[in-house]
Amino acid sequence: MEIDAIITYVDGTDPVWIKDYHDHVSEKPLGKRYRDWGFLKYLLRGIATHMPFIRKVYLVVSSDSQVPSWVNRDTVGIVCHRDIIPEQYLPTFNSSMIEMFLHRIAGLSEHFVYFNDDMFPVNDFTEGDFFTDGIPTMGITRHLLSASAFMRLVRRSDTLARKALGMRRGLTYLRPRHVCSPMLKSECDKLYDAIYPEIIASLSPLRAENNYNQYLFLDYMYYGGKLINKPLTRKHFSLAVASMGKITDAITHPDCKIICINDVEMSEQAFHDKQASIVQAFESRYPDKSRFEK
Repeated sequence: MEIDAIITYVDGTDPVWIKDYHDHVSEKPLGKRYRDWGFLKYLLRGIATHMPFIRKVYLVVSSDSQVPSWVNRDTVGIVCHRDIIPEQYLPTFNSSMIEMFLHRIAGLSEHFVYFNDDMFPVNDFTEGDFFTDGIPTMGITRHLLSASAFMRLVRRSDTLARKALGMRRGLTYLRPRHVCSPMLKSECDKLYDAIYPEIIASLSPLRAENNYNQYLFLDYMYYGGKLINKPLTRKHFSLAVASMGKITDAITHPDCKIICINDVEMSEQAFHDKQASIVQAFESRYPDKSRFEK
C-alpha cells in the first residue's frame, strides 16, 4: 500500500505573502495563525525517522516564495494553492478553505495522511496506525454543544457530511481528534463532486462562520463506513498553559506517538524564548538531516 503525506505550511514573514495579504485583506493578520516557529524540518525528520513507509511528502504553500531554502525539492513535492484551488478564489489565507482541495494534488496516492505543521511524530509508526486493511483509522469523539466558532464549524462539517449521505442532522456531532488525518483520495473526490456547490459557496479568504474544514471528509468516511474509530496515543500542548519542561520532555523522552504544539498570542520575547527551548529539544532528538533536506 502506498501512503503519501501532505503538510500545509505558512510563513507569515515572507514579503510576498505579506504583500498579498495586505493587498486583499483589510484585517490585521492574527500572529499565531501565520507564525512560523521554524519547526518544519523537525516534522520532516520525524516522518523520515518514524514513518519510513511514507512514499512522498507534499508541502502545500501559497506560492513558491514560501518554501524554505533548505527543502530538498527532489524529495518534497511543492504544491502551490493555484495548483489545486480555482484561481478566482485566490489568494486565500484560510486553512479551512485550503483543506477543501488537498485531495486534488496531482499524483497523490489513494491513501494519504494530512498533517498541520504543528504536529510532530515522536515515536515509530506502522501503516496499521493509519489504515486497517486499507481503511483509515483515527480517534473520533461525539459532542452535543457547539459554543465556540470553531466547534460550530465542526458541527457544520458534520451536518453537510450527513446530508451528502442522505442522513438527517443529528443531535450530536463528530469531532475527529486533532492529529494527522488518514484519508482516501477516492472518497474525498466522491464527496467533493457531490457537494461542489456547497463547498464553493462556503469559500472565504479568512475564516468565516459558513466555512467547512477537513472534518467534512473524515465525517463522510466515518458515516459511510470507511473510517474506523481507533485513536493514536498523542499529547496536545497549548503554549498558553504547558510548561517548557513538559513540552521538551515529550520531545526528548516521548511516551506517545505524536505531539501537537498549539500556538497562542504572545509577546515577541516570549515567542523567541519558547522557540529556542523547543528547537534545542528537537535538535537533541533529531540532530541529523533527513532526505527531505538539502
